[in-house]
Formats: sequence, C-alpha cells, structure tokens
Amino acid sequence: MVDPYMIVLAGITLLAAIVNGALGYGFSSITVPVALLFLVNRILNPALVLIEVVLNAYVLWNNRDALPNVWRRVTPMAIGLLPGVILGTAIVAQVNPAWLRFWTFGALLPLILLQAAGLRRPIKSERSAGLLFGGGLGVLYSVTTISGPPLAIMLNNQGFAKKDFRAALGVVRLAESSMTAVAYAYAGLYGAQTLALVPWIVPSIAIGVPIGAFIIRHVRSETFRRICMSFDAWIVAFGLSRLLQELRLVESHAAYLVLIAVGALDIWLLYRFFSHQAPIPSDGALQNGEIVQYGSVRAGSG
Repeated sequence: MVDPYMIVLAGITLLAAIVNGALGYGFSSITVPVALLFLVNRILNPALVLIEVVLNAYVLWNNRDALPNVWRRVTPMAIGLLPGVILGTAIVAQVNPAWLRFWTFGALLPLILLQAAGLRRPIKSERSAGLLFGGGLGVLYSVTTISGPPLAIMLNNQGFAKKDFRAALGVVRLAESSMTAVAYAYAGLYGAQTLALVPWIVPSIAIGVPIGAFIIRHVRSETFRRICMSFDAWIVAFGLSRLLQELRLVESHAAYLVLIAVGALDIWLLYRFFSHQAPIPSDGALQNGEIVQYGSVRAGSG
C-alpha cells in the first residue's frame, strides 16, 4: 500500500521544482517546511542534498556564460562554507529531531519574512563579509538544506545582474550541496529510509523544472517569488506553532498565536507589495537586470 505521506512529498516537491525552475532556487525552501511535518531532518536532508547536487549543477550549467563575471566575487563565500557544513552535519547527527525541527523553523521564519519584505542593504566589505556569511550559510544549509532566501538577499544586496545572479547562485549552491553530501556520507546519514524518498522526488523535478522555466517567461519574477515566500511563511509558522505544543513550551492553543501573528504580517506585506506595483515605464530603472516594478525596499535606502 502506498504511504499517503509519500504522495504528499511527491506533490510538494513538484511545486518546489516549479519554483526552482522559475527562480533558480527555492526547491528546499518549499519542500522542507511541509515535509518536516511528517519526516525528521536526518532522514529528509540527505535525500534532498543528493538531488540538489544534480539540480544545482544544472542551474550552473545553464548560466555558465556568466561564470567569469562572478566566480571571484563568490569564492570567499564558497571557502567559508566548509567549516559551517562540518558543524551543521554534526548538529543533524546528534540533536533531538523535534528540537532540530524547532530551531530549523525558528531560523527560517525571519529569513522568509525578510525576503517577503524585500529588504536590501548593500555590504561594502564584500570579501570579508563573504567568508563570514559562507560559514553561517554552511551551517544553515547542512542543518536545513535551505540557503536560497538568505543567499538571494545577499546577492541582491550586492547588485548582481539577472544572469550573474543565477550563475552566482549555482556556484555557491553546488559547492554547499557537494560539501554537505560528502559530510553526510562521512557521518553515515544515508540510510534505507532516506534512499527510499529519492524515487518519489526525482520525477517531480523532471516535470516541475521545465514548467517553472516556462511560467517565469510569462509572469513577473518578483510577483512569483513573493507568492512563494507567502506560502513558506504560513507553513513555517504553522509548523512552529505545532512544535511549541509538541515540546510543551506552550501547552495551550496560545501556541497558534505565532501563526496568527505571521499571517497578519504576511497579509500586510502582500497588501503593500501589490498596492505598490506600477506599470512598466518605458525608461524604467533597472535592478538586477530587470525593470523595478514592485514595492520592495531599494538597495541603499533606509
């Protein structure tokens, strides 16, 4: 008999693959918040990492023409990943699964809301900041398999053009997924339960990525990204509320105040986003290679 949770996993990874095909990232950001409602990190993460090695290599290959423009800028970030990945793998192998899910959701929620708000602040000391950022990113990715939201914020901050942005994403995400795949193997995290997830995920990717690439040619990329972040925010808030009860940190329905608060904030952010969209001007300003047409906080603003 087919496990209904595997059908849910196939469905959510199809949606996540569509997002990844459109934006160049987002596969784990969509998959993990839902899948962690019925799986634990040490079973889910290794399956996603194996798949993301191939997926990130595909993204980088498609944007290889821009590689000469970005590799020097992202090399410090890639170097900084290694100690973070080692630390994060040790955490996955040893920490109680329920607490690990709690801290995973706790780390993801502010990152998702920051992206939803469109906050962008350029960093002047890019190489030094890249090393430190890479270390933190390595811990986050190896614990959660998610790095898209903070990495996108960082690259947007630094003014990468659209093609360069996707190439830089490909370099960093291929490095982090490859390092994490090796670290997980050393820690002995590839078990039968993990490998059993792979056949349910691969077909979703094969179908979803081309669909996402098609959709993004007909939809404003920032609108599509914003809707994805809204979905993530609600799922993470729901998971966090459930874990507050499961861990007995809050033993009443007051735990769902987290979901209510995040929902109210996200509705306000959605209202602000859509109310500030404007028609594309003929001489509109360019940001990341695209005309600015949404109500996010511009780089360098207060």
